[in-house]
Amino acid sequence: MKQISTSNAPQPGGHYSQAIVCGGVVYVAGQLASDPQSPDQEPGGAGEQTRRALRNVSAILEAAGSRLDHVLQMTVYVTDIGLWEDVNAAYAEVMGDHKPARAIIPVGELHGPYLVEIQATAALS
Repeated sequence: MKQISTSNAPQPGGHYSQAIVCGGVVYVAGQLASDPQSPDQEPGGAGEQTRRALRNVSAILEAAGSRLDHVLQMTVYVTDIGLWEDVNAAYAEVMGDHKPARAIIPVGELHGPYLVEIQATAALS
């Protein structure tokens, strides 16, 4: 097992790694829409947060030797299922033709002002 850490994504706020690589698979911890260069910046609406969280996932995947188009599965947590349309549109914009398996799960609330958190599993390049 190999722990992955990059300054191009938010540093973990608890006892976990940004990602773990094991057996040719990258397991990315849930990512919020925090900007690692400007962590105090307001995260915006659901669409903007989805794009930012996916940029964080992408940065971690790159540090691990993978890419967004190698994602096998994503789990998207949202604070309200009513955000589904905005989240889905931003997700499709970023992911393009690549359509990994995915679940969107409504949760009560996330840390601070965040509306979206994205967790991913990807193959190494």
